Amino acid sequence: MKTVLDLVGNTPMVALQQIPENPNVTIYAKLEGSNPGGSVKDRAAYGMIKGALDRGELQPGIKLIEATSGNTGIALAMIAKLFNVAIELVMPEDATRERVLTMEAFGAKVTLTPKEQSMEGAIDYAHAQVAKGGYHMLNQFANPDNYGAHYRTTGPEIWRDTGKSVTHFVSAMGTTGTIMGVSRYLKEVNPSIQIVGCQPTDGSRIPGIRKWPEAYLPKIFEKHRVDRTMDISEEEARTMTRRLAKEEAIFCGMSSGGAVAAAVRVARELKHGVVVCIICDRGDRYLSSDLFGE
Repeated sequence: MKTVLDLVGNTPMVALQQIPENPNVTIYAKLEGSNPGGSVKDRAAYGMIKGALDRGELQPGIKLIEATSGNTGIALAMIAKLFNVAIELVMPEDATRERVLTMEAFGAKVTLTPKEQSMEGAIDYAHAQVAKGGYHMLNQFANPDNYGAHYRTTGPEIWRDTGKSVTHFVSAMGTTGTIMGVSRYLKEVNPSIQIVGCQPTDGSRIPGIRKWPEAYLPKIFEKHRVDRTMDISEEEARTMTRRLAKEEAIFCGMSSGGAVAAAVRVARELKHGVVVCIICDRGDRYLSSDLFGE
């Protein structure tokens, strides 16, 4: 008999039909919104909580705490509930209401920090609580179980489902867990596969994609594992997100639009190839924002 945990991973991958411009390049979108918690972060959340339990880092009376921009928090709230672990999630106060309510629905405590402090403020708050005692922070930004989940699952799925033909992998970079884990796996099976990361242009705010200050750069990030970085503007990501819904019937968030925009750019440069990009989550998480408004 399957449980919810058995439904994490093995997400579908579909070929884009309308948006690609180069007929000699196939662009596949891996639909991570099909995970039970609705995003790619289910993989890392499962890996990090199970890892902490297996190592004995989570003892009775110890509460989890984590800073998150949204999707990781929802995934952690869901997985923590399945393992009967109490959790507090910390987010900037401009997080969409849907995300806060979803975390609370799973039984998590949600703490909102000033939006002016961005994610850095949420991270600082979580560290301060851990210092007081009684908390354990998984620290998705420095936890090898984050990228390890993608090394074990996402990478092999892409290799399998493209019939070993993938030539380029494109992903948004937030915690960088997805791109670090997939890069590790794909480079092992075929070192010529190109890994492309997306980051926002200066001044652009794209949920799920960050250009980190040096002091807050995720410790799991290893620059040499990304062959190329593309800057994506907020407008470019918004436009592509809306196009995905209207032209491909793929309803997703803005970081996914950014990844697809980068994948289209990559495809323009190729004579032939197979490009895979990550659709991180579902668009219903953004309905209270202006993402889909006219």
